[in-house]
Amino acid sequence: MSYFDGFVLAVPTAHKDKFIAHATLGDAVFQDEGALRIVEAWGDDVPKGKVTDFQGAVQAKDDETIVFAWVEWPDKAHRDEVMARSEEWMADPRMDPENNPMPFDGKRMIYGGFDTLVDEGDGGGDYADGYLVPVPEARKEDYRALAAKMAPVFRGYGATRVVEAWGDDLPDGKLTDFRRAVKAEDGENVVFSFVEWPDKATRDAGWAKMMEEDSPDGDMPFDGKRMFWGGFRPVVDLQAR
Repeated sequence: MSYFDGFVLAVPTAHKDKFIAHATLGDAVFQDEGALRIVEAWGDDVPKGKVTDFQGAVQAKDDETIVFAWVEWPDKAHRDEVMARSEEWMADPRMDPENNPMPFDGKRMIYGGFDTLVDEGDGGGDYADGYLVPVPEARKEDYRALAAKMAPVFRGYGATRVVEAWGDDLPDGKLTDFRRAVKAEDGENVVFSFVEWPDKATRDAGWAKMMEEDSPDGDMPFDGKRMFWGGFRPVVDLQAR
């Protein structure tokens, strides 16, 4: 089952082209290490929340745009083996800041590893919704059941893929991290989720219909006030070699 490294970062909007060039070059290293897919998606419809949001998660400035990204690995064992050799591939010239300067503040980037809970569809398209959700550890299976119920609903409205992934390797950061992003409480974990769509129009129409006809109700296995989401346009999408 696939394993995901998830990332959220704030990039100066004026540096979009530099970021795409930086990510395309650097992400190819992960391709060489056996990643199945690497996606970098540029913020398009990223609302600000009352309690939590993507901007707060990475302390974004007014002149910055949120990037939501993931690296998909064949499984956790493969990913862990690659990470254990990080000194080796970090020496690759494509990762050298002299050759490939980082056009954003890496100190505020958040990242972590996630185990797949639900994965439906082959993916691809020109739009993606990204989510971060705080879920009590004790309600993991309740959340999995809800996600499994909703995935075919998204697919029925045109989504090409639905992934829900459970926090597994979430390092604590000095400035930002996934737990702080959702204001996780004791006994809670973080879910990293994305829904891929063919295009924004399909996404917007799908959401409108879903809210009318298939919006979940009843006891939710998470605090919706601390969940947040946004719409993104993929600007880098690298497949396995």
